[in-house]
Amino acid sequence: MNKVALVSGSNQGLGFALVEALCKNLGTDASVYLTARNPERGEKAIRQLRDQGLSPMFHLLDVTDTASVASFAETIRTQHGGVDIVISNAAARISRDVAQSEQVETFVNTNNHGTFRMIGAFGPMLRDNARFLVVASAFGTLRNLSPNLHEKFDVTTRSLEDIERLMDDYVHLVEAGQAEEHHWTEWINIPSKVAQVASTKIMARLMREEASRRGILINAVCPGLVDTEASRPWFDDMSSVQSPAQAAVDVVWLATLPPRTDTPYGELVQHRRTLPWH
Repeated sequence: MNKVALVSGSNQGLGFALVEALCKNLGTDASVYLTARNPERGEKAIRQLRDQGLSPMFHLLDVTDTASVASFAETIRTQHGGVDIVISNAAARISRDVAQSEQVETFVNTNNHGTFRMIGAFGPMLRDNARFLVVASAFGTLRNLSPNLHEKFDVTTRSLEDIERLMDDYVHLVEAGQAEEHHWTEWINIPSKVAQVASTKIMARLMREEASRRGILINAVCPGLVDTEASRPWFDDMSSVQSPAQAAVDVVWLATLPPRTDTPYGELVQHRRTLPWH
């Protein structure tokens, strides 16, 4: 059966590099979907890859829109019956020039609720030996949060919906200027990344029996610092930073681990090594 792969948020940066690498890795018989919420940018990215002799497919996808995610999932179901590789990569940027209280709702809706929508839509469609990845960050570990908050992210007991509600509460606290007095960090990226990794771990826990039986792997992945439009404003010197193509290598390795591989599972992986949750 020909492989089916999809990457959210893939018209530029790391997502674009992931689609390019998957096309090369999986071969011409695979269906690799480049997705974007802007059709013009998506089609431009498709043309760039086709100019290289690659054959990606394009589909509109806005992870902040439940109907958009459902529409894409229905396309995958009707045309392919399932999916082999899902890389949930879409992410909102943080601007240094705008108050975080003004950005937090969009940021969480994209990075966290978007992850939740991808899990809900594509988790049930995973084929045998499928790989489901959430692109997150090494910031997404409990050591980056106050111990007062750790119980809220107990991945052994919490549900995906618990994390959704927690992040909605967090948004309200940031907007009200009360986040720090409730032990949250000042920078909105850290709670968001912790919640992304928590959701991935909870998905893995909920699917563990089925995943073990069917050879499915579910993980979060930190690509490391990547030279993209989103990261450049935050760093003065990007000379030693990975290019998107370089960062894609380890992510695609994780996404294409061979059948009968049972680890890593439910982990945050960076440069082919698991990072501790606590």
